[in-house]
Amino acid sequence: MKSEDHFIRPNRSSVFRAIVRKEFTDYLTSWRIIILLLIICLTCIGSLYTAMESIKNAVNQSEEAKQIAKDSFLFLKLFTISDGTLPPFTTFVSFLGPLLGIALGFDAINSERNKGTLSRLMAQPIPRDYVLNAKFIAALLVNIVLFISLGLLITALGILIIGIPPTYEEFARMMYFLLLCICYIAFWLNLGILFSVRFKQAATSALSGIAIWIFFSVFYSMIVQMLSKVLMNPETITSTAQALGRQELVLNLMRLSPNYLFSELTNTLLSPSVRSLGPLTMEQRVGQIAGPLPLNQSLLLIWPQLTGLVAATLICFAISYVLFMRQEIRSN
Repeated sequence: MKSEDHFIRPNRSSVFRAIVRKEFTDYLTSWRIIILLLIICLTCIGSLYTAMESIKNAVNQSEEAKQIAKDSFLFLKLFTISDGTLPPFTTFVSFLGPLLGIALGFDAINSERNKGTLSRLMAQPIPRDYVLNAKFIAALLVNIVLFISLGLLITALGILIIGIPPTYEEFARMMYFLLLCICYIAFWLNLGILFSVRFKQAATSALSGIAIWIFFSVFYSMIVQMLSKVLMNPETITSTAQALGRQELVLNLMRLSPNYLFSELTNTLLSPSVRSLGPLTMEQRVGQIAGPLPLNQSLLLIWPQLTGLVAATLICFAISYVLFMRQEIRSN
């Protein structure tokens, strides 16, 4: 009797792993995802190669330059510098990362609904939320595999081409940066899943996600700059405290954009010389010691931005979760 009950009621964790494995396999065998992953890999590797060549030429000029390079977080510059041929690695991730997240999530639910497979899947003795959670976990695993592989490839190529291994702090900052990339793409992934739950047509959900990406990438900064011209008008400012307050307001408005949050996070992690992310008065600048921040201080500096990005990701997932759990699922 126990064996029969065990057969009728399979282990829930094994069922969830089976759904995640199936979704992960579907992503890796989808030509849409394969082409997008190839584009991201080729563009990022190209930008990294140009950065490596620029650094290698500068380091090989003299032994003194090589010694200076060892103490200047040279390995982190692979992600931020360019010779002008291609944009740096961070620019490519900021531009192509949202497309990857939206592509992984925009048809996660509505495609199953339109094919009629969602009702058949729900007829099985599995919790409904397993479907949504498994699709998110599988897409997140694709991102983790992609960026961890790119990070290890960068480390190997950097050591071979430049000839200088990364320090422990450089390697730790690089790994934190890769985790930030995964969190950044997870936001757009959850946004795509939200539109996939909300809209019945995959084309509508895809266009909605791309429209929001274009808005934050292009138009949002223009709108905030127009507001800043009005707020920062010298004729309306009467004191230094008022000027700092308005400047903080403009900066907080910019931080409503996930693109801007990601740029602040990456600049602080990959440029240890960044010591502040807001306006400072001359009194605050007096007494500061010039030099790079240690890793723990950089993490404290970006903690509010990281919290905001993770919170936005969780909000999108929570809304899509509630909508999916309340939807009526019928067979076509």
